[in-house]
Amino acid sequence: MDKPSFNQIFMNLASDLAARSHCVRAHVGAVLTKDTRIISIGYNGPPSGTHNCDEEWPTTGCARDSKGSCSLALHAEENAILYAIKNGSKLEGATLYTTLSPCIACARLILSSGIKRVYFKDSYAAYKGLVSDEGVDFLNRFGVKTEVLPQDSKSA
Repeated sequence: MDKPSFNQIFMNLASDLAARSHCVRAHVGAVLTKDTRIISIGYNGPPSGTHNCDEEWPTTGCARDSKGSCSLALHAEENAILYAIKNGSKLEGATLYTTLSPCIACARLILSSGIKRVYFKDSYAAYKGLVSDEGVDFLNRFGVKTEVLPQDSKSA
């Protein structure tokens, strides 16, 4: 029997975490790792201690901000990074696995936190109907390696 690669394990975990999301519109999960060890996990949703959108507004979700995005939600990548930093983890050289490629705001946070590699399953641009994955383009431009990694990937 073939053992799953760490890439497969971490992407599968990110997908499982996405199912925990309270967002009515999208379910995204993220796993932060370093040297094959999990540093932090996250999924998209409102900050702790606020509202759970699927419980509070099950049909419409939370109110929209001026750009049409969720007014309460933190992205999965933000939640994973913020939790890691809050608990004193060093992110320099870390790897991020996420079910949706990072938006431009998350890409800036990823670069600034020292993460060096991002694996993602699906395209944020395709999800949002955008021309390109500007977050991925940004990360690649500044030396953060990005790669599509489908959930069932066997790559090492």
